[in-house]
Amino acid sequence: MKKLFYILVAFVVLTSFTKDHVTTIFIIGDSTAAKKDLSTGSPERGWGMALQEYFDSAYIRVDNHAVNGRSSKSFINEGRWDKVLSLMKPGDYVIIQFGHNDEKPQVERHTDPGSIFDYNLSKFVREAREKGGIPIIMNPVVRRNFAAKPAKNDDDEALRNTTFSDGAKVVEGDSLVDTHHLYAVAPRDVAMRMNAHFVDATRITHDLEQKLGVEGSKKLHMWYKPGEHPALPQGRQDNTHYNIYGAHIVAGLLAEALVTEIPLLNKYHIVEKK
Repeated sequence: MKKLFYILVAFVVLTSFTKDHVTTIFIIGDSTAAKKDLSTGSPERGWGMALQEYFDSAYIRVDNHAVNGRSSKSFINEGRWDKVLSLMKPGDYVIIQFGHNDEKPQVERHTDPGSIFDYNLSKFVREAREKGGIPIIMNPVVRRNFAAKPAKNDDDEALRNTTFSDGAKVVEGDSLVDTHHLYAVAPRDVAMRMNAHFVDATRITHDLEQKLGVEGSKKLHMWYKPGEHPALPQGRQDNTHYNIYGAHIVAGLLAEALVTEIPLLNKYHIVEKK
């Protein structure tokens, strides 16, 4: 019986990649992946906005439902997950990436790893599969933190209301320091327990930021001196959110990891020319 089930799943996946049926990759998550309001001219982007560029749109459609400020808890409670489920077809994929806001103290967002955070990730996996979807768990992308003791941060969303001069005055070293702790570990654990696809976005972005170093990594983020960008006359120091360049670099790396994890996607992968 189990063998027949896997044969049927394989048939659904293989037949989904035809010109008569475009397979969707849904994204659920927070501001690091989310669509942004472009009307202000701000260069802020989520990596999910750039992912389509790395897949052939004749066969793969990226549908980004990640939203600024959401945790696994608030995404469910606001009905956003139900919306994604209503759109999901057999053979579609869903990238699940939370953590940045599950860490926050606000009751409407906070969850604990090893408890409700894990439960919510498991819910996404289970319910996607019930719809015939294929879940892909990612742990959170890193913050650009080269300080041994990161500045207090109860709300990444509040960073948009700051200027360059508001930036935390911290002494930075040569090594990137983790800010996610168990929120980066729990997604891997859930993926292992549920035999789900997993992409280690924490490691991928850690290696990227570390390679670029203290100064080079600023180019990925909303880090602008006064007068450097017309939409940010007073500048900004934001080590969480990506700018246009950063979103594209991260999306490209995550796309490479996706097609490695799921070889079936590789034939639709667009490799950016250097």
